Amino acid sequence: MDIKLYYAPTTCALVPWVNLTEAGAQFETAALNFRKAQHMSPDYMAINPKHKVPMLVVDGEKLTENVAIQQWIARAFPAAKLLPEDPMKQLQAISLMSWFGSGIHPHLARINSPAKFCDVPGADASVKALANDQLQEAFGIADNLLKGRDYFLDGFTAVDPYFFWCFRRATQFELPLAHFVNCQAHFARLGQRPSVQKVLAFEKETLARFAA
Repeated sequence: MDIKLYYAPTTCALVPWVNLTEAGAQFETAALNFRKAQHMSPDYMAINPKHKVPMLVVDGEKLTENVAIQQWIARAFPAAKLLPEDPMKQLQAISLMSWFGSGIHPHLARINSPAKFCDVPGADASVKALANDQLQEAFGIADNLLKGRDYFLDGFTAVDPYFFWCFRRATQFELPLAHFVNCQAHFARLGQRPSVQKVLAFEKETLARFAA
């Protein structure tokens, strides 16, 4: 099986990178430099007109969107148990990942690039503040879900790296997060996993190579 992951540092492409590693998959990483707009290049647009990452290419078949990609990884490598076997719990996992993608990620994007969402002069601070309000609510929900638990479900699943990325991205914006003690504990716990340490090292190497 030929697996290629299109990836960019600090992006949510971290999630399939971790899960492929957890699954023991052999895969190639194609790293894109977003600062040089490589994701908007004619070559990349020709294969992915969404001009985003992650994109997984398996034996020539392209798959985009994190929720779908995580399901493919879990199905292709069932021994890794990246999704629960129980049908209802599996749907709960998909529901959580969908929420991360639609209820958390967009607000992180607004804080990162407010001008993409409102071009009214002087609106950046307001866009960021409103996005932070939504994130505070979302992380509060996640904090309650993690109360008394090491992971969102009954053990490590594909859900956990996805939330790790969301929370990590929030820390990069210096948002008030210290009061989410269960999210903080989950973040620290995930940070100790070899797969996560491996991708963070790869990210550091990639950023250094882009800067050279």
